[in-house]
Amino acid sequence: MSDDSVTHRLSTEGVDLLTLAGVNDANLIELSRLTGAKVSLRGDALTMNGPVEIVERAASLAQRMIDQAKQRLRLSADDVLRLSEDGGGARDDGPDVPDGMRIVLPGVRRVVQPKTPGQARYLQLISDNDIVIGIGPAGTGKTYLAVAMAVDALTRKRVRRIVLARPAVEAGESLGFLPGDMQAKVDPYLRPLYDALDDMMPPERVQRSLETRVIEIAPLAYMRGRTLSDAFVILDEAQNATSAQMKMFLTRLGVNSKAVITGDKTQIDLPSREQSGLLQVERILHAIDGIGFHYFNESDVIRHRLVREIIKAYAKDSGTE
Repeated sequence: MSDDSVTHRLSTEGVDLLTLAGVNDANLIELSRLTGAKVSLRGDALTMNGPVEIVERAASLAQRMIDQAKQRLRLSADDVLRLSEDGGGARDDGPDVPDGMRIVLPGVRRVVQPKTPGQARYLQLISDNDIVIGIGPAGTGKTYLAVAMAVDALTRKRVRRIVLARPAVEAGESLGFLPGDMQAKVDPYLRPLYDALDDMMPPERVQRSLETRVIEIAPLAYMRGRTLSDAFVILDEAQNATSAQMKMFLTRLGVNSKAVITGDKTQIDLPSREQSGLLQVERILHAIDGIGFHYFNESDVIRHRLVREIIKAYAKDSGTE
């Protein structure tokens, strides 16, 4: 140990230590990698050792990690990296995040809140507008945050039901003849929506809500001829909705309803790119009051850190960067 080394300790009292440390101490390893400090977690104290400047930087980042763990928010090595890059991003160190940006999911004892400034603006748009169109790459939380807002609206009885829809378009591969009834055939297309719900509600409540049709997950084609009132409606993978399907969906909206449309313009699986209804609404609906557009970019990616770099590489290769 060098003569100029210092030791700094932060209290972890009241913090779930597994959340703070991560699986196999992945979060602590990332903290050490990012700052160069020697990190250890013992009892109710997180200790950092090293040169003064390194320890000061490590202590600042570690405190943000502790604050996030105290709020029952998820914390992974990628979250630690994000905290180091933006000083907490949209969290603004937690206490100053508006209540509307912090979604409490009591059934699963979890809090969902924006991890980037872009996500915070997206949630604010959903709060302020009846129709919001979120456009951006994979892993930015477009659908996940929209589902969280829908579950919150249902829990607070602001709506009576949730409707989640997706176009049933094969993503560049043929699934062949799937066995089972109609629902079994379309379920593979809708699985990501089920996964998001399972993350935010107890399994028995999800099942009961599906059985009573308080929550409905269906292909976009099932929306034709309906009026959706008192509902929070989400159209996912909207880049694969045709112009006619998109018009049909938008005109289903009834009284006291809210719609969120999400899509990625770089992943259109329709025979012709110009058939995409997402591209059309982007051209023709910008001027309508009450419709909000939000554009995500690679800085909003909250999946594995490599996803951000992959998105940037593809954008550079296609000349869209």
